[in-house]
Amino acid sequence: MKKGCIFDIRGYSIHDGPGIRTTVFFKGCYLHCPWCHNPEGQSPKIELIFTETRCRGCQECLKNCPRQALSRSASETLINREKCDLCGICVEGCFSQALEFVGKEMTVQEVMEAVEKDRIFYEQSNGGVTFSGGEPLRQADFLEALLIECRKRDIHTCLDTSGYVSSEIFNKISAKVDLFLYDLKIMDEEKHRRYTGASNKLILENLKTLAAENKNIIIRIPLIAAINDTSENILQTAEFVKSLKVVTEISLLPYHRLGSQKYRKLNRPDPSNKFEIPSEEKMQEIKKTLENLGFKVKIGG
Repeated sequence: MKKGCIFDIRGYSIHDGPGIRTTVFFKGCYLHCPWCHNPEGQSPKIELIFTETRCRGCQECLKNCPRQALSRSASETLINREKCDLCGICVEGCFSQALEFVGKEMTVQEVMEAVEKDRIFYEQSNGGVTFSGGEPLRQADFLEALLIECRKRDIHTCLDTSGYVSSEIFNKISAKVDLFLYDLKIMDEEKHRRYTGASNKLILENLKTLAAENKNIIIRIPLIAAINDTSENILQTAEFVKSLKVVTEISLLPYHRLGSQKYRKLNRPDPSNKFEIPSEEKMQEIKKTLENLGFKVKIGG
């Protein structure tokens, strides 16, 4: 029985593809974008998180932890992740749910049961299920099993992906996907490597392959001020997408800081203040530039 690690399933989603959808978030990502708003999706492993606003200060978790992996600062409970073995004793004893796990091992059937709950909305809105993350392709076998099951049940599928995976895996999965929400972040390879930790060559090659096979694709550009919202990057992106010939739609996703608290829950430094939110004027300028080049452009999901 195939199992995968999922960190969230959200029903009634309207920003992850056409119609009303259920979005399934896979844990684990190959890239390391510092502006990521889902940091809990970066590691492929289940993680322990702490929410300060729920904590009653009883410190029972510190007393109960058999590995002494928890300590208390003036304002929060700290987790020593090298000591923590995810035994769950602290979670079980935390009645305020300040300590909890993010990520859950699930079977195909368990995920499909959650997906089926919103079937009536898919039928009324031409919606379906979107697999997101993290990076779903990091759990390719589990993703494939879910895609096969969705096809059996006539449920429309979207894959929200960076495209950063081997061509062998990518081609195996692509035939089973109805619509790709494909991220393009930075066209300059050196800059892409500097900010994401990986080259963009594989990403661009996989996108070329999709286009050559005439797949349904919507390009998504997460825009971070002064990083990739420059005229140079936008025009390079447009030129590349134009060369694919089959892609006509682009979604612009303005950077936001809604993930800021998630970093604190994970006891990680919050990078959100290092990056600027593009202005509404800048978003409209980019939208107009791309529209003038013949693209259908949407701001937001």
